[in-house]
Amino acid sequence: MTSQLISLISRILFVGSFVLAGLAVWEKLTNMLGFTLTFLRGYAPSRLLELSAVALLFVIALQLREIKYLTAGTKAPS
Repeated sequence: MTSQLISLISRILFVGSFVLAGLAVWEKLTNMLGFTLTFLRGYAPSRLLELSAVALLFVIALQLREIKYLTAGTKAPS
């Protein structure tokens, strides 16, 4: 059960981080044209990229944890 939950969280964070990175690029492009995305008022494109990187860091940590348990031959704690 826990393994499935961790896998689901990892997938959600992975997709979410790429969405944030895409929004950062889109916001930067619109800023260069003199516009802004109204729903991102408080977040600069650099901040969105930082949040994306943090989410990817958690995904990497979760994947390394799963690899550790698979190579040790033990089952992940449930």
